[in-house]
Amino acid sequence: MWLLIAVSVFVGFLIVLYLASPLITPKPLDLKGVHVLVTGGSSGIGKAIAVEVAQRGANICLLARNKAKLEEAQSEIEKVLVDKNQQKVIHISVDISKDYAAVVQAIQQAEEELGPVVLLVNCAGASVAGSFEDLSLNDFKRMIDINYIGTVHVTRAVIPSMKKNQHGRIVFISSQAGQIGLYGYTAYSGSKFALRGLAEALHMELKPYNVYVTLAFPPDTDTPGFAEEQKSKPEETRLISETAGLFQPSVVASSIIKDVVSGRFFSYAGLDGYMLAAVTCGMSPVTSIMEATQQVACMGIFRIISLFYLDHFDRICRKCKQERSDPSSEKKTS
Repeated sequence: MWLLIAVSVFVGFLIVLYLASPLITPKPLDLKGVHVLVTGGSSGIGKAIAVEVAQRGANICLLARNKAKLEEAQSEIEKVLVDKNQQKVIHISVDISKDYAAVVQAIQQAEEELGPVVLLVNCAGASVAGSFEDLSLNDFKRMIDINYIGTVHVTRAVIPSMKKNQHGRIVFISSQAGQIGLYGYTAYSGSKFALRGLAEALHMELKPYNVYVTLAFPPDTDTPGFAEEQKSKPEETRLISETAGLFQPSVVASSIIKDVVSGRFFSYAGLDGYMLAAVTCGMSPVTSIMEATQQVACMGIFRIISLFYLDHFDRICRKCKQERSDPSSEKKTS
């Protein structure tokens, strides 16, 4: 009896979603000839995303602080343009976390050269790893300024033209550490979790204007920033991070742009990314019938699996604590 009721409710849910599909599924975005603005586009995932959209025919503006790296990235991206006569790549050096007026001026300059921004990719960011007490108060402020305030500045400067044209996409690059709080990431995770609240609220505001938000949760990615972080990362953080493996920037970039084009709210990579997105979906926006169905069907079992992950992480933390307290235990286990 109860099984029949459960099946009936689930089937009814699918019918409702099917009937609502024109309302929740955005039209695919054609990147050919449109202005794509990428913050943090001089290296790492940002540069890989710029390469990906260049190969799809977009015009690109790179925003970052380091002018030399920007010039190098621009030269690299120009080599992969599919139409060198029509496509254009420019760069503007600006610190997006400091002066909002400078950010507005940079956006105006970019739009004068390439037209209204159709796709904004907020990829500029930084990370710091360390135990809560070892991190300085400035580390927490720096993470908020770079990862959150910088994103707010650029997004706020771009939105007016998107709303006026009733067309656009905005991407926030969070992290898997923005889905689950991990040892060593008290400063970093806090700034990345903040992006989710911003993305969900902004998505609701902009949807009536045909502007959609994508929130990306990339895993550990083989970038210069990741290599730098490895130098000071606590052992607990390193061992926990290795659970999900290391991805190449091109793979992550391709996955993000694919999700942006289709208008998905969540973007992730790999099996662990899929599970995390489902188990942490909460009240996130629905932009795909299939995705919503999978979340409803899989959330319970994924929560059970997550308990084993959490237990594994706790064991790592206890083991590392024991080894620090008793250095001889490390020799015994090695």
